[in-house]
Amino acid sequence: MNYQIIPVTPFEQNCTLFWCPRTKEAAVIDPGGDLDRIMAALEANALIPVKILLTHGHLDHCAGSARLAEHLAVPIIGPHPDDAFLLDSLPAQSQLFGFPRTESFKPDQWLQHGDHIELGDETLEVVHCPGHTPGHVVLFNRARQIAQVGDVLFKGSIGRTDFPRGNHQQLLASIRDRLFPLGPDVRFIPGHGPMSTLGHEQRTNPFVGIGG
Repeated sequence: MNYQIIPVTPFEQNCTLFWCPRTKEAAVIDPGGDLDRIMAALEANALIPVKILLTHGHLDHCAGSARLAEHLAVPIIGPHPDDAFLLDSLPAQSQLFGFPRTESFKPDQWLQHGDHIELGDETLEVVHCPGHTPGHVVLFNRARQIAQVGDVLFKGSIGRTDFPRGNHQQLLASIRDRLFPLGPDVRFIPGHGPMSTLGHEQRTNPFVGIGG
């Protein structure tokens, strides 16, 4: 699995391209905005976009999804249905955070824990990790030991839980019981900021590490 991180929106959210090296089939993960930058990256890598994947329903991760899906003629897949209320609230979210108005939408397919997403020769495993939002999912490529974890875990930190239906204890359980067991060598792309590995965070993260 090849990848490229494209920071978008004033929140510097990590939109990610995952693609199969052989077929060039690509997924756009969390296109929160700045669609011209996303399109430029697709073209620069000669990729064939086939789907949009969403980790969760917060505005900075999904505001550009409907427009991009229409432009590329591809389906929107995810997040877990427990985030439907967030996708329904996108107009209110955009007003609250000063974004251009974003209309609500429903994805073409919801995701469930244990689902598999095919991308050319590559497979992404879906790991439901509630806490930051109730329907947050992580997308994990076991063969290449890389994951897009959205706003569940960051280098040295964890996701906020003070948004509607956030749950701090649930977030800690998601990280410890569903992410860390994927293995210490797994590299992860967070929703914001630099990459890290699950092993590094398990050892050092003050919120969920060995001493946390």
